[in-house]
Amino acid sequence: MEEFYWLGLKAVPGIGNVTFRRLLERFDAPRAALSASPSELAGVRGMTPAVVGAIREGSWKRFADEECRRLAGSGARLVTFVSADYPKSLFEIPDPPPFLYVRGELRSSELAVAIVGSRRATSAGLMATGRLAEALAGHGVAVISGMARGIDTAAHKGALQGGGRTVGVLGCGIDKVYPPENRELFEAVSETGCLVSEFSLGTLPLAENFPRRNRIISGLSRGVLVVEAAENSGSLITAQYALEHGRDVFAVPGNISFAACRGSNRLIKQGAKLVDCVEDILEELPGRPALDGERAPEQAVARTFSLTPREAAVYELLARSPLHIDDIIAQTELTAGEVSSMLLHLELKGAITPLPGKHFAVAG
Repeated sequence: MEEFYWLGLKAVPGIGNVTFRRLLERFDAPRAALSASPSELAGVRGMTPAVVGAIREGSWKRFADEECRRLAGSGARLVTFVSADYPKSLFEIPDPPPFLYVRGELRSSELAVAIVGSRRATSAGLMATGRLAEALAGHGVAVISGMARGIDTAAHKGALQGGGRTVGVLGCGIDKVYPPENRELFEAVSETGCLVSEFSLGTLPLAENFPRRNRIISGLSRGVLVVEAAENSGSLITAQYALEHGRDVFAVPGNISFAACRGSNRLIKQGAKLVDCVEDILEELPGRPALDGERAPEQAVARTFSLTPREAAVYELLARSPLHIDDIIAQTELTAGEVSSMLLHLELKGAITPLPGKHFAVAG
């Protein structure tokens, strides 16, 4: 079971997301990294003698074995870097998690907007959130949020009311329902969208987990909408991640008398787009859905590539699922040199994107 090695490598003390990715790029797979010699491991940046020693000592095996057993009974699954449904947008952030725990349908590519805000929202903020989330869902835009009380809960419920997809990103293990009163919402989100977490099963919703969760919320989205955020709130951390990730930042203006609105109002002063209707968001999205009253374009907004017949054959393979270079060679019966050259040309044309461990996927 490959999950054993993915979980084991991540459990080694001193191996964070960046070092994990470097190991995967060097050794192709976690199993190979865990069985590599000390001299081979030492050649990877970030691998100190202590980390190499921890791999060789092998205490990670017990955790990986127990986590695999817990995972089998949790109703969740592991989606790794090389899984077909790992979100491509997460590769755009500096430290994407090597795997996610997932309940429901995770999609590798979808147009999504995050909605975040105060846990102690006003009734006006909750109404605005529900209305905007419902409208986004009605236009086929997935709504991402953090499953917390207040604005997050209103965002998920609004998306469900609009008959669309919503994704809940957790700051705890995917087997923990937090807040507890959202149990029914957890089930509804996992049935029609999905729940995701990068934290091990059983992880409690500790305060230090939420900034890490917030970067995933931003990474999954094309834009982040802030509704009622106080100064120095977690929602502003998400907005900062969005700016760093090259995402759009939107904000709903709030009552100047409320402390809960000072952070979101300040975002508007600093250049976030003021939102008072869903069209304010839709018109900024890439390949945006048609607005009410507009006629859909005759052709979908899609990139076209000038491909040779052989390149087209490889592209069609990757369109079905990400593949390791060895699998591409085996399925095309081309030489390793021919495939390497072809992959380089496809990448330069913007048709495909490289993934960790010598895997490749279509761009999009």
